[in-house]
Amino acid sequence: MKLLYVVLLGASLLSACGPRVLDPDEPIVCDNCERWNEPQKPFRVHGNTWYVGTRGLSSLLIESDDGLILIDGGLPQSAALIDENIRSLGFDTLDVKAILISHAHYDHAGGLAALQRLTGATVFASLAGRETLVAGRLQADDPQYVAESNDGSFPAVRQVVAVGDGEVVTVGSVDVKAVYTPGHTPGSTTWTWQSCALNDCYDVVYADSMSAVSAEGFKFTASGIDGKLVASAGVIADLDCDILLTPHPFFFGMQDKLERIDEGNPFVNNVACLLYADSSLQWLEQRLKAERSH
Repeated sequence: MKLLYVVLLGASLLSACGPRVLDPDEPIVCDNCERWNEPQKPFRVHGNTWYVGTRGLSSLLIESDDGLILIDGGLPQSAALIDENIRSLGFDTLDVKAILISHAHYDHAGGLAALQRLTGATVFASLAGRETLVAGRLQADDPQYVAESNDGSFPAVRQVVAVGDGEVVTVGSVDVKAVYTPGHTPGSTTWTWQSCALNDCYDVVYADSMSAVSAEGFKFTASGIDGKLVASAGVIADLDCDILLTPHPFFFGMQDKLERIDEGNPFVNNVACLLYADSSLQWLEQRLKAERSH
């Protein structure tokens, strides 16, 4: 397995030359943005893994013995909340050495540019995801792409390294593996790593979105993306998976689990990925039925 090592010296030099406080980008306005961006108190999921996102948009922090890894950046207006959440846990956002992305849509990639300027961290994405991030706009093969429109655009990201399927991003003693799961976007990526605490080690899966959502008029059947979603559901179902997390926390039942946080660790469920994959296929089947009826 090829390893992609984060260059810590380069990251530290970049952050030293850049701003020491967050320089936010213009907020994105959308029907769900205000609701998605409601503040969420950060919390430990297990061991080295922390939730630092908003109420409706996940962002994860992984601590290592030589720096931090951040996954997803929410909306542009989420960046300040993520920064505040990281610091409220006692970490320094400037210690983020690598930023990973699930998929390059404005509600998960919108805050990356500001967080990268603050930290100097390198952003890691899939091959297709990198193309979208550096352009700051959707590509024509994305189901949500609208021709001759700026819909879905977000602040472009620099210093993006493409990670191949099965490759690993390493910071200190932590390895995070990229697993390609295309369908929701061409570059959709699921990330996996191990989290240990008090001799209890769990396989954590940050499974990318699997919802069959598109621009008006798009046909999943005609595009062949229905087959990619089916294949990706199979990949996720087969992963070693003790803890499931997703870009929208609704899909892993975050609020319900937080209400049971004093009853042990409610995030541990070794069939969660299987259930997530199954529910995704049910969503897809409903979408395909709607397409066949028109």
